[in-house]
Amino acid sequence: MAFKFPLATVLRVRTIREEREERMLQQILFEIGQTVRLIEHIDNELSRRNVRRGTNTFVTVEGNDVHASYGELASLYHHRKEVGVHLEKLEQLRDIQVKAYETARRDREMLTDMRNDQKDEYAFNMAKREQTSLDNIFGARYKRG
Repeated sequence: MAFKFPLATVLRVRTIREEREERMLQQILFEIGQTVRLIEHIDNELSRRNVRRGTNTFVTVEGNDVHASYGELASLYHHRKEVGVHLEKLEQLRDIQVKAYETARRDREMLTDMRNDQKDEYAFNMAKREQTSLDNIFGARYKRG
C-alpha cells in the first residue's frame, strides 16, 4: 500500500500559486533592471550633452541650435523624472510582490512539511508492521521447530 497524502491537491494548488507569484516577482525584477538601465542611459546622455555644451561655450553657435539643445536637455530631464517615478512604482510593486511570494511559499512549505512528517510516520509504521510480521513468522517457525 503506497503512501497517499490527503491534502495532495491543496499542496499542488499552493505550489502552483507559489510558482505564479515567483514568476510575477521575476517579471517585476526584470522591469526594474530595464528601467535602471534606461536611467543610466539617460544620465549618460545628459552628461555627454552637458560636456558638449560646455566645450561649445567659446564656439559660435546659431541661436536655433542653442534653443534646440536646451529643448533636448529639458526633454531628457523630463523623461528622466518620469522614468524615476516609474522606477519608484516598480519598487513598491516589488515590495508587495515579495510579501505575496513569501506568503505563498510559507503556505506551501507548511503543507510540504506536513506531507513529509506524515510520510515519515507512514514509513515508520510500515517498517514496524513488517518487523512485527517477521517476528511472528520467526516465532511460529521456532515453536514448530
